[in-house]
Amino acid sequence: MRTKDPARLRPGLERLAQAVRDHADWQQAVLHAIVSGDPLPAGDRPAASHLQCPFHQSYFDRSSMVLWGYPAFAKLGVEHWRQHRLADELLGRLATDAPVFVEDFDELMTGGDRLDRVLAALRDEVEAAWRDRDGLTGASGRGTMLAELREWRELAQQGVEKCCVVRMEVDGLQEIRDLHGPALADEVLAAAVRFAGRRLRPWDKVFRLGGDEFLLSLPGADLAIGQAVIRRVREGLAARPLSGAQGAGALKVTASFGLALLDPEVGVEDVVERADQALLLAKTAGRNRAINWDPSVTTGARLPRLRLEDVKQ
Repeated sequence: MRTKDPARLRPGLERLAQAVRDHADWQQAVLHAIVSGDPLPAGDRPAASHLQCPFHQSYFDRSSMVLWGYPAFAKLGVEHWRQHRLADELLGRLATDAPVFVEDFDELMTGGDRLDRVLAALRDEVEAAWRDRDGLTGASGRGTMLAELREWRELAQQGVEKCCVVRMEVDGLQEIRDLHGPALADEVLAAAVRFAGRRLRPWDKVFRLGGDEFLLSLPGADLAIGQAVIRRVREGLAARPLSGAQGAGALKVTASFGLALLDPEVGVEDVVERADQALLLAKTAGRNRAINWDPSVTTGARLPRLRLEDVKQ
């Protein structure tokens, strides 16, 4: 599961904190150059430094990549890019004797404070995700889900990051519960969710909505990428029987999925409802499917077509 112990994420957080401090030194050098009119050293010029900046190198370091699943991590990268772009613009104006607007200077001057606030928010997100972890499956709880999805929606509105939302249910769990009891059903559920978590990308997250219902967030994924990620989960789960306890033997388990893109023009709750509708279609059409939400076709109209595809296969 992708909700990791904060202690395992601490090296990445500490590396980013040092990068923020180093970036503050660069920011002060830029502000001094603007005020004094003295040129920056060649290596510190914004046009060259965005990709060479220690912050950028720390941001894409292996120790930091485990933090990619947190919205504040994406915001940290956006804020860093904004400061370099603004510094480049201001220094360019200075070099051509064009006027420097007070508003732009003030925005650059307060950029360090914004980075500090986003870094603090990232720490809070990590701690909150760990506290909200589901004991049975290791998934994140629903307490942090809506807040995180709203942050991803905000980033989608800014054109920064897409996010695919997926509803997931393990197929036939009620039948297992009826035949073998709730303890084995819980064991199968936990094993299936842990397996799904291992097949997801390092920054994807699984949230337990309650009971047997789960939601996956796939940052940086459109529906095509989301389908590719979920195919790996769905096909892998179907091909790997889960060992049962209490004499039940190996149990073949599948899962159904409904996908929807986090729409910047639609509320988060409505997007989750779209994914839920797609999941219902996947289950009704025969289970062990991953279906995208489609605004142009109703569930009733799509079912005959899906069943016809089964006949042709």
